[in-house]
Parts: sequence; C-alpha cells; structure tokens
Amino acid sequence: MKRSPKSANRLPLLLAFGAHPDDIEFGCGGIIALETQAGRPAHFIVCSLGESATHGTPDQRDAEARRAASCLGATLEFIELDGDARLEERSSHAIKLAAIIRQQRPAMVLAPTVVENQHPDHARLGRLVRDAARLARYGGIKELHHSPPHTISQLFYYAVTPEAEPPGALPVLLDVSPVLSAWKSAMEAHASQVSARNYVELQLTRARLRGLRAGIGHAIALFPNDPLLLDSLAQAGKGARRF
Repeated sequence: MKRSPKSANRLPLLLAFGAHPDDIEFGCGGIIALETQAGRPAHFIVCSLGESATHGTPDQRDAEARRAASCLGATLEFIELDGDARLEERSSHAIKLAAIIRQQRPAMVLAPTVVENQHPDHARLGRLVRDAARLARYGGIKELHHSPPHTISQLFYYAVTPEAEPPGALPVLLDVSPVLSAWKSAMEAHASQVSARNYVELQLTRARLRGLRAGIGHAIALFPNDPLLLDSLAQAGKGARRF
C-alpha cells in the first residue's frame, strides 16, 4: 500500500493502554512526558471510567484523565469494553483493540503487566493488548478488513503497583528526572484518587529507588514483551548498577 506524504513523514506514535483513568499516569506517566517533550506524539486508550472505584464519579474521572493527559502532552480517548472491575478476556475485545492499533499505527505500545497479583483488569488488559498487537498483523481477519495490517516495533509493559512488577524480569529503565514536574502534575490531576491515598509519593519513591540504583535521579521501569533487537552493541546504553 502506497503511503501518503503525510503518513510517510509522521513521527512514530507511542500508544498507551490503561484499564482505568489513572493507570497510565501512575504507571508510566514520566515516560509519556519524555516522549512528548522530545516531539514524539502519544495517545491514550482508556478502557473504563473507573466507575467501580470507591472514590470519584465517572464524570470526575473523565475530566481528571483529560487534564492529566494534557499535562503530559498526550491525546486521549475512552472506549467501552465491559466496564470497571468487569473486564473479561474475549476474542472480540482483542479484535477491537487490534482495530485501534491498525487505525493509530503506533511504533511502540504500552500496556499493564500481566502479573496476576494486581487489579484483575490490569492483567487482563495486558493480555488483551498482547493478543491485539499480534492480531493487528494478520491480513485475514474479516472484522479488520477496513484497515491494512500493522506491525508494531515493540510492546512494553508498565507496572502500576510494585506487586505488578514481573518477578525475576530485567527491566528497561528510562531516566525521567528531567520531566518530574509534568509527571507529578499529571498524577495530581487525578484529585479524586490522590486525596484518598498518597499515590503520588508512592510512584515517585518507586522511581527514586530505581534511579538511585542506576546512579540517576528517578527512573521508571518497562518490561519488554519480546527480546530487544539491536543493530549494534553501541545501542545498548549503560548498565543500571551504579550503587
């Protein structure tokens, strides 16, 4: 398929999926800010309005999410699956997410980790996004015939909570020290949540501990779904053991 000049010159898109309105910001908001401040676009897909949460109404959560995305320089859309705390793993959901991947045509995709010991919507969405990224490549799925197949470069998982970090997995660390202000503002935009628990301090402390180990200020971990393919060892960067 011949690409138009506009699509040919389009900067690589980062597409991030969240089960609830605050997942992306708390789990990897600093990484989003890094990308957008470098001029690369980011788009959020949020799969519920957090309607089962103890704090905040769906309308509040919607408004908070939009303010938070703006703080990070990202765009946002909500989609309907099964609702908060009701997400099921269905092939129809994976196909729906695959259609979004084909439409958005991202280079990189972020999703919650598939570790079980966390909010069940997180792990289920992570598996659905993993399946969707694969289905987006297949040309014979009739529900997807309206758009051409698309292959992403990499799927990375983010951990919303410490318990969601895959045990024994070596992460990729990104230095988010330069964007702490934007990240903190995005987390604080979720006022209905941070007024109940100190989620901002939790995430900043996690990032500080990662940063200390790496000899930097703050770092956020991502976990690749597939091995990273490098053209040269020069692309490998530095090891994180600096403490």
